[in-house]
Amino acid sequence: MGSLAEVVEDCFGVLQLYSDGSIYRANVSDIDFGEFNNNKSSQEIVGEDCIVEWEDCLFDEKNQLNLRVYKPSYKNSMSKKLPILYYIHGGGFCLGSRTWPNCHNCCLRLSSQLQALVIAPDYRLAPEHKLPAAIEDGLNAVKWLQLQAKQREKGNPRKDHNQNDQNTCMKLLEDGVDIEKVFIMGDSSGGNIAHHLAVRLGPGSPELSPVRVCGYVLLAPFFGGSLRTISEANGPSEPVLTLDSLDRFWRLSLPKGEDRDHPIANPFGPSSPNLELVYLDPMLVIVGGKEIMKDRVEDYAKRLKELGKDITYVEFEGQHHGFLTHNPCSPVSNQLSQLIKRFIFAGK
Repeated sequence: MGSLAEVVEDCFGVLQLYSDGSIYRANVSDIDFGEFNNNKSSQEIVGEDCIVEWEDCLFDEKNQLNLRVYKPSYKNSMSKKLPILYYIHGGGFCLGSRTWPNCHNCCLRLSSQLQALVIAPDYRLAPEHKLPAAIEDGLNAVKWLQLQAKQREKGNPRKDHNQNDQNTCMKLLEDGVDIEKVFIMGDSSGGNIAHHLAVRLGPGSPELSPVRVCGYVLLAPFFGGSLRTISEANGPSEPVLTLDSLDRFWRLSLPKGEDRDHPIANPFGPSSPNLELVYLDPMLVIVGGKEIMKDRVEDYAKRLKELGKDITYVEFEGQHHGFLTHNPCSPVSNQLSQLIKRFIFAGK
């Protein structure tokens, strides 16, 4: 009998890769989310005057991927249509899900505070599914909305074995939702996905018609590079995220044999597309002042702005990585929500 396999990669005990290639993933019920709980009610009171209704829906039958749709309603009824915000979770391409309580609570708050319909998709995770799987899944999640919009135009809802879920989600999308005012928000690795969707879809996302993406919110997008930034090399470690964990995420998620200059990791790497030639929708780029990735995110926004892109860069002083999802009810998270709201409703 051979020797027991040893752990060769460990992501906070939630994901472990063994020397024999086997993988352990903790169940969501076994993860300590602190103050968060996994509320199973499909209708939740958020704030004093808002109820958010939510439902899960299968959007990718082949890969068995789901998304969660959140729709707010208010005591004082609103006449204007709700914009749509995609929220793509973080986790270094290796961790996370729409079902994680911190993600769920964050989406409840965003839906309520932004007065928006929020769609939170899952995507395939590494190391079982190397990049670009997550990018492809992000695109398919947005194309799901396009499919629903086209079916609604035809008055012929899609029929399949998942019909009940589809009909429930269709009901949330039917009334008072503006499919021509869609924004894509990504947190950490979700921010990386949002960047690549912006490059792929271009301004106004013509390939998604009748759906129209109007802008992107990148919250501390997870980028890398072979050269260390000052905040990576010399900055103090954050409570959770460290340089070791950043490198580990890239080792687990990038295609075999690739390094941190791969185009998915480094938008300005030697093999990356020339972004000067790419037209982009407006972007709001946000980072915490104490993040290990602060310099890389700031450089990303600065270089895009120098290329003439419509970029708004905001740094939240004193904040660590994931400050919105870790505490979506904090005063600083409320400030962030108001910033996003102004971005979404700019000029309206």
